[in-house]
Amino acid sequence: MYKIISLEHEILLHPRYFGPNLLNTVKQKLFTEVEGTCTGKYGFVIAVTTIDNIGAGVIQPGRGFVLYPVKYKAIVFRPFKGEVVDAVVTQVNKVGLFTEIGPMSCFISRHSIPSEMEFDPNSNPPCYKTTDEVRSKTCSLLNSGGLVVILLTEYLVNTTLGYMSSY
Repeated sequence: MYKIISLEHEILLHPRYFGPNLLNTVKQKLFTEVEGTCTGKYGFVIAVTTIDNIGAGVIQPGRGFVLYPVKYKAIVFRPFKGEVVDAVVTQVNKVGLFTEIGPMSCFISRHSIPSEMEFDPNSNPPCYKTTDEVRSKTCSLLNSGGLVVILLTEYLVNTTLGYMSSY
């Protein structure tokens, strides 16, 4: 689910950036450091929408760096168990499907794919498909680039690598 929430972040700035463009440098560094990151608590930070406050900088003793506390609002993507989402299929193999839900990667096990769909390794690209034997014609197909609607049952957050995945 996408939300706009208030967040805080500290920007550590080298003395070479002190000067007339100091506030613009703090803003640009905020965008660079937080957009596209993933936290376990809030999810993916998609974009910073507004900067509410850039606090007074605190000089780091013995280093000359300054630490600026920044309060801002951002659009975040935080999925939850039981949420139904649209996903794009990125890879198909005999163990299941790999999909992307915005910035999140998702694996769908073959055990979660309807039993009437079978993996066809001979098709190009490989896919899961159902076949109506009476008409000898494909009725349904899951392959790379296709869209699927999925129910999130579990997810894993790995903040050290900066990603969130579900299964």
